[in-house]
Amino acid sequence: CCSAFRMDAEKGIVESLSKSLSKSRNALQQQFNLLMTGEVDDDTIDELEEQLLMADVGISTTTVLLDPIRDMVARGETDAETLRDVLRQNMRNILDNVHVPLEPKEENIWVLLVVGVNGAGKTTTIAKMANRLKNDGRKVMLAAADTFRAAAVDQLGVWADRIGVEMTTPRHDNCKPSTVVYDAIEAAKKGGHDTVIIDTAGRLQNKEGLMDELNKIYKAVQKSIPDGPHETLLVLDGTVGQNSVIQAKEFNEFAPLTGVVVTKLDGSSKGGAIFSIAQDLKLPVRLIGVGEKMEDLRDFDPEAFIEALA
Repeated sequence: CCSAFRMDAEKGIVESLSKSLSKSRNALQQQFNLLMTGEVDDDTIDELEEQLLMADVGISTTTVLLDPIRDMVARGETDAETLRDVLRQNMRNILDNVHVPLEPKEENIWVLLVVGVNGAGKTTTIAKMANRLKNDGRKVMLAAADTFRAAAVDQLGVWADRIGVEMTTPRHDNCKPSTVVYDAIEAAKKGGHDTVIIDTAGRLQNKEGLMDELNKIYKAVQKSIPDGPHETLLVLDGTVGQNSVIQAKEFNEFAPLTGVVVTKLDGSSKGGAIFSIAQDLKLPVRLIGVGEKMEDLRDFDPEAFIEALA
């Protein structure tokens, strides 16, 4: 089955992504330009290192990218075009390892649990996912399980109305998130839905409470669907750079993450953090958000991403 999130193959996709990633691109482009002409020496590599760190690629990942180039220069291989190709291939190697498109399962109901700190763009991402799945012919049910913030339930409700999908809301003010999830899945079964997307509270301050809450949500899902949830996606704000890597590590400690969605890359100079997420956490980057429009949530395509940054 083809992914509902498969990036369109139009000729202008790289140009479009390049425009969206302009701020990240400005931070990284200089390091590519340095490798486009002439010969490379140690000073050039030091400049490359600085540019990669400024783009928030991270120290360990920058080392992985540049060490092979340092070795080549030490051996007297200083042709810029050759070294530039090596750098791009090193980037490709890191990103290809985590290139796992988000594809609906063949189960009767495909359950996606979405986690992330408040402000990362979680609710908007859920709406965009639901819209794309609906357009792909799937019948989507949203579960408003962020019961700690009435505004979160209201915001998701606005999106549900706008895109034309159903949503299960808390039964009452003190309703538990797990109850909302159970109700949503039961409603999905009765309504013939094939997809349930669950919104959750975005609190990392109380890790023990959050872990307990997520465990209850998992149990609520598994009461009705023993092998669910089928995806647990972490939404990360692309503008916070290496902080997104820290968030991913923390969530990954108590939630079996199956991938990440990196948002707000259109307004970020820190798009390089995607390399750290891939290198350090080995988590698939499933989707990226490159704008406010519904169609701006896209499959992560490593080649297009590298091309857009180059």
